[in-house]
Amino acid sequence: MQVKITEQDDIVSISIEEERMDAHNSGDLKEQMLQLFDEGKCNLIINLSAVRFIDSSGLGALVSGFKNASAREGNLKLCCLQPQVRSMFELTRLHRVFEIFTTLDEALASF
Repeated sequence: MQVKITEQDDIVSISIEEERMDAHNSGDLKEQMLQLFDEGKCNLIINLSAVRFIDSSGLGALVSGFKNASAREGNLKLCCLQPQVRSMFELTRLHRVFEIFTTLDEALASF
């Protein structure tokens, strides 16, 4: 999975640079998040601006990251959701679980 990782203070921003987040590539994201958690980086923002499709595997990877961040007293927040992706979060009621922001700056300011 193509991602761009940037760090600002103790916040790590992961920009997904793929149009699809599905069974084919979501395992890679899980591994990258676990590696960051192992390094003690527990405040993550996942930027989904490029993602136009997400399936249950993609959602599962994000839920896994959310649980791992919470267990380490950190946070996993989402930003820049495309309308199709946002509707999947609403359909599965996950928009009630995640903090979702319109822009990366809003997500950064929420920490």
